[in-house]
Amino acid sequence: MNTPDTDTKLRGPAVWALILTGVASFMAALDNLVVTTALPAIREDLGGKLEDLEWTVNAYTLTFAVLLMFGAALGDRFGRRRLFIVGLAIFTGASAAAALSPGIDALIAARAVQGVGAAIMMPLTLTLLTAAVPAARRGMALGIYGAVTGLAVASGPLIGGSLTEHISWQWIFWLNVPIGLALIPLARLRLAESTAPDARLDVPGTLLISGGLFGIVYALVNANSDGWTSATVLTGLIVGAALVGGFIHHGFNNANPMLPMRLFRDRGFLGINLASLLMFLGMFGSIFLLSQFLQGVAGYSPTEAGLRMLPWTGMPMLVAPLAGILSDRIGGRPVVAAGLAFQALGLGWFAAILSADVSYAAQLPPLILSGIGMALYFAPAANVLMSTVAPADQGKASGTNNALREVGGALGVAVLASVFSAQGGYESPQAFTDGTIPALWIGAAAVALAAALALLVPRKAKADRTPADRTVAVPEKVPAAG
Repeated sequence: MNTPDTDTKLRGPAVWALILTGVASFMAALDNLVVTTALPAIREDLGGKLEDLEWTVNAYTLTFAVLLMFGAALGDRFGRRRLFIVGLAIFTGASAAAALSPGIDALIAARAVQGVGAAIMMPLTLTLLTAAVPAARRGMALGIYGAVTGLAVASGPLIGGSLTEHISWQWIFWLNVPIGLALIPLARLRLAESTAPDARLDVPGTLLISGGLFGIVYALVNANSDGWTSATVLTGLIVGAALVGGFIHHGFNNANPMLPMRLFRDRGFLGINLASLLMFLGMFGSIFLLSQFLQGVAGYSPTEAGLRMLPWTGMPMLVAPLAGILSDRIGGRPVVAAGLAFQALGLGWFAAILSADVSYAAQLPPLILSGIGMALYFAPAANVLMSTVAPADQGKASGTNNALREVGGALGVAVLASVFSAQGGYESPQAFTDGTIPALWIGAAAVALAAALALLVPRKAKADRTPADRTVAVPEKVPAAG
């Protein structure tokens, strides 16, 4: 039996788990957007058409999204720590290959392999951390983890722009290499191994969901260049939707599916996953446009634009740990719902005041409000997700949530960019502003809907689990922190 002291303090293994999983998740999440501000320098150095440059972003997003659930299933079957290290090694090696790329095609291929590594390690970070932290402090630990992940996603343009402007674009990839090489032996020594009971690889389910998500995400990220009614986009959407439908049918009828559809019968699991998808839809699309607005309309350099977004992107580091503690006291649902509401209000405020000559002082209040909202969401979201499922299902839950976030991000960039193209363009500062304003209203509406869906989460987490639901830990002594 755990003593109160054990329950309320983060001991050595829990601290190490928080550090290792937090740093790994930061690298994987950072690479979603870190390349965007480096694209002009990459084109000047490696050449390539506009479509090639787009794929330096999309190749990572696609492989990350479609293989997340398979990565979680591999960890459940063969050991979460073991596969976490494998994914970390793939990600680190692919980062070095990206930095050394002699041409644009090699860079795109390296980015795709990076996505494979991230898809394996990212869903396992959450299950490894949850297993290592005492229940009484799980909200705080997962709040810090969520803040780090959220900061990585939002600060990608700042870090990418700064490295590109002051060193070279290759360093956005070299940055991962020493960190990854340091994490691999530490993960082997400091993380406990665990598996899910009776875990099996669901090959038909894996093929259905991977093919379905690939078709849908491929169509979304190509919709702007090919057109929403083009044969390529329509085929991707229709075939992808059909395969996802087959995956859902498989999940209801197969004895051991990768993702049991019974999980979605829990309104909390359903609510937090739909809210996450819509949050990333609004956030990714808005950051994509606003970072360009600050450069193309306001005239800032990539580094200057990133610095001026810090009231938004840096706020999670200040607010999220406090939000995690608050969620331990009052529950995660009100904190998540409030955060999403603040984020929606911030985006709506931006849309209301945006103009070609808007001052930075006028932008500051919505930036701060959006930052607080992002922090309040990211802090308890992971704990809320894990509280809706049994320990044995946490790998599946994490993979599902991360996949839906990535799909939401791709959908957000595609949809908001399409609205932008229909209402404005790059011809002049006024044209860019005219396109950005309605796109921001769409982003705000999506996040507002996410706030409403977050209210589906029950006030209290499920109290007891049956013995069959408990995670099976492989007996192994984990060295204590020195």
